[in-house]
Amino acid sequence: MADRATPNLPARDFDTTEAFYAELGFERTWRDGDWMILRRGEVQLEFFPYPDLDPAQSSFSCCLRLDDMPAFVETCRAAGIGAGPSGFPRLQAPRREHSGLDIAYLVDHDGSLLRLVQNT
Repeated sequence: MADRATPNLPARDFDTTEAFYAELGFERTWRDGDWMILRRGEVQLEFFPYPDLDPAQSSFSCCLRLDDMPAFVETCRAAGIGAGPSGFPRLQAPRREHSGLDIAYLVDHDGSLLRLVQNT
């Protein structure tokens, strides 16, 4: 197995988090009272309980580097995640950044920012 890192993100409620990410194609691979792991292909997200989290104050984030970022953005849109500068969840459309990378931004229902980066 190759070395890898997985994001650890907060969840106010595991049931709500699992349902949200299931709409985006993630499936549970582990869950107990203290930890949950969701996977979509080779992308894995791990969650810990944080029931008192205020989404508006969250500073949690990660990057998902995707071979087909536009398809994942369409999956988010099909799941009903709207665009806009505020609210939870929300999606910002992909754009070419100064880095030369194409990046979209997904903020989940707990206020975690997931940068959706197109693999080059």
